[in-house]
Amino acid sequence: MLSLFLLRGLPGSGKSSLANELSEDGKYPVFSVDDYFTDTITKNYHFEFDKNYLAYQQCVENTKKSMQVNCTKIFIHNTFTLEWELEPYFKLAAEFNYKVFVVTVENRHGNTNIHKIDDQQLQKMASKYKVTLF
Repeated sequence: MLSLFLLRGLPGSGKSSLANELSEDGKYPVFSVDDYFTDTITKNYHFEFDKNYLAYQQCVENTKKSMQVNCTKIFIHNTFTLEWELEPYFKLAAEFNYKVFVVTVENRHGNTNIHKIDDQQLQKMASKYKVTLF
């Protein structure tokens, strides 16, 4: 079975950690919008809002490339607070015959987010966060 795992949750919830754990030390590909803003050598993260759309495009494109070579499991970890953020992955999954698992990750471990997003902004993001029951 070909499986696509969409790990969603607020910043600091542990999405990245869970994705890396589930990938079995890199056996399966792991992608995120954050990859675009992370220096591959220094691992420093520098977000640029005006390039966010490029980060989304890169994440979708990397997912598509992995599907084209039939990776059995693919992990995507993004906030996915809005429905439109999920849609491209559902379309790819249908095109390449992948089963989709949407996993919500919650911060039950008291971690803080690495993006320095303040509590007010996190509350704003949480208010937009919807769980679909279908």
